[in-house]
Amino acid sequence: MGYDRAAPKRRTNLTLNESLVAQARALTPNLSDTVEQLLARFVEEGAGAEAERRRRNALHAKASAACVEQHGGWADAFSTL
Repeated sequence: MGYDRAAPKRRTNLTLNESLVAQARALTPNLSDTVEQLLARFVEEGAGAEAERRRRNALHAKASAACVEQHGGWADAFSTL
């Protein structure tokens, strides 16, 4: 998927735990870049999880349709028509 790394930067106001930010600043020379990389990974993983969920749902729907095609629906036995 990825994102446009050349897109312009935009100031964003976040409210973060002061102690956590201080510890993060001690670990990285560029907190903004680090947060951007982590956010990109979060978005990529979230998109991957959504794609996997859709793939599994499509497989379940296909299997269900095949079962109904082969055996009929359970409601067929209760049809009043």
